[in-house]
Amino acid sequence: MNISTRRIAGTSLAAAGALALAVGPAFAAGTTVSGNLNPVANNNVSNVSGTASVQVDGDMVTVTVAASGLLAGSPHAAHIHFAADATHACPTIADDKNGDGHINTSEGGPAYGGVMVSLTKTGDTSPKSALAIDRFDTAAGGKISYERGSIMVSPELAAGIKAGQAAIVVHGVDYNKNGKYDGATKSDLDPSLPTEATDPALCGILKAAPAGGMATGGGGTAAGSNQNLLLVGGGLLLAGAGAGAFALKRRSNAAA
Repeated sequence: MNISTRRIAGTSLAAAGALALAVGPAFAAGTTVSGNLNPVANNNVSNVSGTASVQVDGDMVTVTVAASGLLAGSPHAAHIHFAADATHACPTIADDKNGDGHINTSEGGPAYGGVMVSLTKTGDTSPKSALAIDRFDTAAGGKISYERGSIMVSPELAAGIKAGQAAIVVHGVDYNKNGKYDGATKSDLDPSLPTEATDPALCGILKAAPAGGMATGGGGTAAGSNQNLLLVGGGLLLAGAGAGAFALKRRSNAAA
């Protein structure tokens, strides 16, 4: 009877340990970075603001963007920008190379990098859709509320996002405040469009939260907490198995 008790107890302990190890990956969390979206210097958009976050899980990202104060009822192209050799910052008026007093998308490139992900509402999200005007948010009431997941990215971009080197840029300004994209100056990206349609309005560099900030911080903090919970749960499972074996042994001894 004692042999049977030891076998049952050993089986329970092994099963509990295996369960703790098996459950571990299910609690693993991705890395989340976030940032405020601020008006781009000298682009006459001082009343706009926003926030953005990106969660990275392997080669997939989930992007959330909220913004207000934008030109209502007009498409606003939005992207994740990144380049390894960029300064990983938002542009300043010092980046105005053509001297027109504004920052166009190309002038901001050395600061935030090129388009890596197009934040379209449907369909393709690659750089090829950077100007897919019919698939971007049109800012009803001047506001954007965007979320899209399962966007595949390159390993380089995933690493850049987690390192705090990527930017979210929302495009589309109304310099003359007449409620539409127009003007004689043409876009540096597509000469069939006015520059108002593609100049950057908002920019923010995505960063992980300081250590201890789970809401917007890196995956390490969240994963660590999950691992601690897992260890506690595993300990309870093991303790419960031990207690059960002890009770069974007492009953066996009493029966003997």
